[in-house]
Amino acid sequence: MVQNFKETNNYPKRLSRYSSVGKEVGKFATRFLINTVISDNKSERNAIALKNALGTLKGPLMKIAQLLSTIPGAIPEEYKDELSKLQNMAPPMGAGFVRRRMQMELGNNWEKKFSEFNYKPFAAASLGQVHKARDMKNREIVCKLQYPNMISAVEADLKQLDIIFKINKNLDPAIGTNKIREEIAQRLREELDYDREANHLKLFSEILKQYDDIRIPTVFKNVSTDKLLVMSYLSGKPLMDYKSSSQEIRNKIAHCLFRAWWVPFGQFGVIHGDPHLGNYSIIEEDNNVLGINLLDFGCVRRFQPVFVEGVINLYNGLKNNNQEMLVNSYESWGFKNLNKELIDILNVWANFIYGPILDNRSRTVADGVEPEVYGRKEAFNVYQSLKKIGPVEIPREFVFMDRAAIGLGSVFLHLNANLNLHNLFEEAIGEFNIDKLTKKQSEVFKKTGVDFGL
Repeated sequence: MVQNFKETNNYPKRLSRYSSVGKEVGKFATRFLINTVISDNKSERNAIALKNALGTLKGPLMKIAQLLSTIPGAIPEEYKDELSKLQNMAPPMGAGFVRRRMQMELGNNWEKKFSEFNYKPFAAASLGQVHKARDMKNREIVCKLQYPNMISAVEADLKQLDIIFKINKNLDPAIGTNKIREEIAQRLREELDYDREANHLKLFSEILKQYDDIRIPTVFKNVSTDKLLVMSYLSGKPLMDYKSSSQEIRNKIAHCLFRAWWVPFGQFGVIHGDPHLGNYSIIEEDNNVLGINLLDFGCVRRFQPVFVEGVINLYNGLKNNNQEMLVNSYESWGFKNLNKELIDILNVWANFIYGPILDNRSRTVADGVEPEVYGRKEAFNVYQSLKKIGPVEIPREFVFMDRAAIGLGSVFLHLNANLNLHNLFEEAIGEFNIDKLTKKQSEVFKKTGVDFGL
């Protein structure tokens, strides 16, 4: 990749972020204390105050807030409702700003590397924005450009996250947040590294190369940096355009989505950690749906083979009602102080997550459930049970594993897909063998430049 000026975790920039973010979080803390003392509707008022504070902010903290809204027990249920209303759209950088950012990444003559460049972004999110362009061979490409000073912003916002967790711990300590914080911090730092994301694209291209109905962008490393990722543009339609399509078409799309998520996990120990509607588009030619485009590989989670084995063993334990296998799975994941009460609670959540793939018949993920609330009732019930025996520290691997599983289920509900998920799961994991997975993972990581930092 192109060598460029390296942004660092700059103290003055971090201090500036502390000032702006801390001001808003401080407003929330004040409202929290007032509402706690005098309000008859404390939780709801506190939740609205937190959303209003965070809703004025862009960048990493908004991304953190949205993530917290998906983690059972990390924050109160009322907080989830309010934080889920935050939009993952940041005000885009103007043309002058974009020009300076591109110059910083590619040098003074950067425009000569493109035959066309659209300064107006067609997508803007919490950490960066995306521009369409054409390279010197007139190929349609996209340029993912990171906002300035994001490294300092991430570190500053993680400090503010500590304040939010401390407030919640005082309110309700049922769920330990140390591991959640560790996981969020590592994934956010990784998401700022576009060199890493480029390798993730190569990784998934290699893993899924046998499937013609799943397409992944190609990286152009000669014009990419650690803060500018240039990729091929994959033409496709929004997934939601197919909500009213025939059952056959919706099932076909869902089948592709299922394989795109479970094959990498079951056979290589990696997941696409952000399976929401905007990260897919549908390939259509001559009014025929051919498959899906899989997009945005900033959030990819790599797992040790023993964790994957635990996921498979838990499935088999639930299928065969083997209590010993269930307990061994929880232990292998790092759950501490297991007792009958905690195991029973974990089994409730496991039966919910695994329910659709345990049921050997054609079905939806959850009949009669709205996509936006998928998993909410079950998570709330589990959390209420944990409150009675807590605090419980959730292993960090579950932060994105559960988030991704719930996100994928929500997409299936949007499509109203009706499939035999049991058969699809059995097909995706194959005849699981931990030694085989370890070997395949090692080989594909080395081939694609992905490190083993799990």
